[in-house]
Amino acid sequence: MEVRDTIADRWAEHLWIDYLVAALVLCAHILAIRTIESGDWLSWIDSSQRTDLYAAAAGVVSAIGGLSAIAISIYTAANGERLRAVRRHHQVSLRRSWRSLLRGTALVCALLLSALALDRDKDPASARFIFEFAMTFAALRFFRLIWLFDRMMHVSDADSAEPEPVATPARDPDWLRRHQNTL
Repeated sequence: MEVRDTIADRWAEHLWIDYLVAALVLCAHILAIRTIESGDWLSWIDSSQRTDLYAAAAGVVSAIGGLSAIAISIYTAANGERLRAVRRHHQVSLRRSWRSLLRGTALVCALLLSALALDRDKDPASARFIFEFAMTFAALRFFRLIWLFDRMMHVSDADSAEPEPVATPARDPDWLRRHQNTL
């Protein structure tokens, strides 16, 4: 097993890592803002533009969440031998991953709507940081969604690329004798 596979497998098994990475990215950004007193790009635009951005982001995240539901439907409809084996051996972790991706989409939408509701002139509640966390988390979850769906497509493609076994007719030793009388 390659190191790359091991890292990817560990990342796939530990869904909480996305929360941690998003929080670390946000903390690093806030620390950078406080240290260099620059880089708070969302404070440079007025509240109405920020709220428009939050609303647009919520719409995009919702649309991508809907696409992930379609991906789940495609996965469950596929019926190759390899996919059946994957479902049989990894059904719990796959179900947990798909459920986590959908929950993550709902969480991001809720956070974006919260930022939309909290943001006022000069952003006293720092709602822009809720937005930043939500978008970082969404990016990580969408990366996870694409990765998972790509792995499932590889399995599905392997099933569909293999030719169907052709059933050869059973040899009938009496066929010639039976058909000689009809000729």
